[in-house]
Amino acid sequence: MEMLSLEKELKENSYPGRGIIIGRCADGTKAVTAYFIMGRSVNSRNRVFVEEGEGIRTQAFDPSKLVDPSLIIYAPVRVLGNKTIVTNGDQTDTIYDGMDHQLTFEQSLRCREFEPDGPNYTPRISGILHVENGTFNYAMSILKSNNGDPSSCSRYTFAYENAKPGEGHFIHTYKCDGNPLPSFEGEPKLVAIPDDMDAFTNLLWESLNEDNKVSLFVRYIDIATGKYESKIVNKNK
Repeated sequence: MEMLSLEKELKENSYPGRGIIIGRCADGTKAVTAYFIMGRSVNSRNRVFVEEGEGIRTQAFDPSKLVDPSLIIYAPVRVLGNKTIVTNGDQTDTIYDGMDHQLTFEQSLRCREFEPDGPNYTPRISGILHVENGTFNYAMSILKSNNGDPSSCSRYTFAYENAKPGEGHFIHTYKCDGNPLPSFEGEPKLVAIPDDMDAFTNLLWESLNEDNKVSLFVRYIDIATGKYESKIVNKNK
């Protein structure tokens, strides 16, 4: 698979929607994940990321402007032991609860499907990082309608064992802007993961469309110790 320029992918797409990136930094010492959200409506843009325990949650920036919290207020990141869960919706909790009861990542998502926001039927994208005893594996999932037909849900899981240094994968909800919004297609995109968290955060934030970007979360996890560093960038301040 050809390695794509993450900067180019983001700069040339005004509305990828919400996106998850997971991979291993170039020197091999850190497991890396990033999650961003975008918005076209006032309701979607009226958000910030805030820390919650070892993870984060979305929060209305101006509570007086909050119209419908059902699909925009959730915990995108939660930690269960040596597993870090990253998703674009409340399926974070579904995965957390399922895996806490010995289900696999894929099994936990069997009870969920795409979002009920026709005509877009936004895909549910999810990722999980497993860091244990100096090893790092990860998986990604997308649950999407069958080419816009809500009577059928297509389920795809992509698992990456012994993640290679300098490589990661990027999956996002929408192929591009449109009405209705077309769902992401194909495998997660192969992208480069650098060692410098600050530089990576800046690259992502500066590459996202200025009008539509809302918030960004980046985390680097030390594969040897499990300790992590995180960054949050919010457009609303």
